[in-house]
Amino acid sequence: MIYTVTFNPSLDLYMRVQNLNVNKVNRSTNDRLRVGGKGINVSLALKELGNESVALGFVGGFTGDAITRSVEESGLKYDFIKAEGLSRINVKIKGTTETDINGIGLDLGPSDVERLERKLKKLLKSGDWLVICGSVPASLSETAYADLIYSLRRIKDVNIVIDASGSLLTSTLKHRPFLIKPNIFELCEIFGISYIPEVKRVTECARELQKMGARNVIVSMGGAGAVMVTEQDQSMYVRAASGELVNSVGAGDSMIAGFMHEYINSGSFFSALNFATAAGTACAFTADLATKDQIDYIESLML
Repeated sequence: MIYTVTFNPSLDLYMRVQNLNVNKVNRSTNDRLRVGGKGINVSLALKELGNESVALGFVGGFTGDAITRSVEESGLKYDFIKAEGLSRINVKIKGTTETDINGIGLDLGPSDVERLERKLKKLLKSGDWLVICGSVPASLSETAYADLIYSLRRIKDVNIVIDASGSLLTSTLKHRPFLIKPNIFELCEIFGISYIPEVKRVTECARELQKMGARNVIVSMGGAGAVMVTEQDQSMYVRAASGELVNSVGAGDSMIAGFMHEYINSGSFFSALNFATAAGTACAFTADLATKDQIDYIESLML
């Protein structure tokens, strides 16, 4: 089974503003509201690809109830933990540029995380996948993911996937996650790089992350494609198909779902990276998460 964990899910309000003017009243020309959170997005993308998963995480207040209803209506399996406070609302302003304003989220404490640990200890079995994505509320430590993985150490042969930034990601590496997927900006932050590096340098940095403990590393590079280094001592680069960026939200989550879908089916890292890149690109070219047909079409352009 695949389990996704979202510590900080949200309601995402998308507002199209033709010309955003600071210090003035701006009016949206189009609004839409959808559930957000990287782990939930991974579960939704997996469902579209035909892979079953269970979405886990924390919700609170009337916004948490709305998130739960939306997830239920989508047909996803879920088992959220109710916490104190309100799940966050994120505002995504779309115009000539993209501007995001993300809320703070729930005030989670150690007892909340312990409830998640107990749940996972009951659910996880050898061969399962555990996908932990996104940010954590400010009330939790930057080692929250590492601490969670350590608490599950007695459950053997679980494929752990981490998609996070900064020390939230790097603190997990000593526990040897199966896959991590920093994007190019997160990679530059980790290594103190002030420019967008070439593929060779990106590959070198991915290898450094391996030395720190990650078994496999994908670096997503947006329209420039993706780099991967594997535990089989492979390094590979896939170009993305060209097209118009419509919405970058969910592209990285679709990439993870695409990788898992293809890797579970084929066992091939290269095929999985290729399909993952197609999934992320297809999502970026649409207003929402991409359909299987859209992903297949984008992949056909990459061959």
